[in-house]
Amino acid sequence: MARRTTTARKTGNTVLAWGVGLLIFFPILWTILTSFKTEGDAIAIPPKFLFFHWTLENYVNVNAQSNYLLHFWNSVVISLGSTLIGLAIAIPAAWAMAFVPGRRTKDVLMWMLSTKMMPGVGVLVPIYLMFKTFGLLDTRVGLVMILTLIDLPIIVWMLYTYFKEIPSEILEAARMDGATLRSEILYVLTPMAIPGIASTLLLNVILAWNEAFWTLLLTASKAAPLTAFIASFSAPEGLFYAKLSAASTMAIAPILILGWFSQKQLVRGLTFGAVK
Repeated sequence: MARRTTTARKTGNTVLAWGVGLLIFFPILWTILTSFKTEGDAIAIPPKFLFFHWTLENYVNVNAQSNYLLHFWNSVVISLGSTLIGLAIAIPAAWAMAFVPGRRTKDVLMWMLSTKMMPGVGVLVPIYLMFKTFGLLDTRVGLVMILTLIDLPIIVWMLYTYFKEIPSEILEAARMDGATLRSEILYVLTPMAIPGIASTLLLNVILAWNEAFWTLLLTASKAAPLTAFIASFSAPEGLFYAKLSAASTMAIAPILILGWFSQKQLVRGLTFGAVK
């Protein structure tokens, strides 16, 4: 009886997990399907799920109207650049907070996290004027700087959590063997925290790739990433859902593929230190 109850519970949990997963994935699936429809089928009522005229015309038109490769390259440079610079700053900061904490360390961490609660529009005007004054509008350098600052609190918090799970005795042993501060961080701490650093890197790349507020406001054409590429298909005449879906599919495809192939590493990093 107990075995039957356990089996039924596992089956129920599996069905529930699949149901939640499909519910979350459905908007993405619908966007992909819509990208292969004609504009008429895209707005048809009742909606056409599988039985419609499949076409690649939307992808052809999207590529003809916009330079996808330029936007793609901008997204790669901006997301990777902001992530790597953020890690270079956050690793020493998280090391100091985890292994050499001060009286106000937790206050500093909470203050850093509180900056994420402020709406971006609250600082839009001063940041825009600063970018205009220093010639950073519509530049990759400007976007890398702003995205690094935006996501830095999350990077520091995640790394701080991972570093706290590493026994401080290991670092003390390295110091007794003559390791310098640089060697301690680069050759002792960093290799031990690779799962956490990798998951932090992947998560920050995804956040930077999906950032739309600042990329739309601080770029025009030269440094516009894929989020601006999607927005360019919202015309004054109205929304062309099939073309917009094709542009969205082309924009999210690279990050979906990255997430699919790195999901094991991402889950491993997010659960790093969960069980002692």
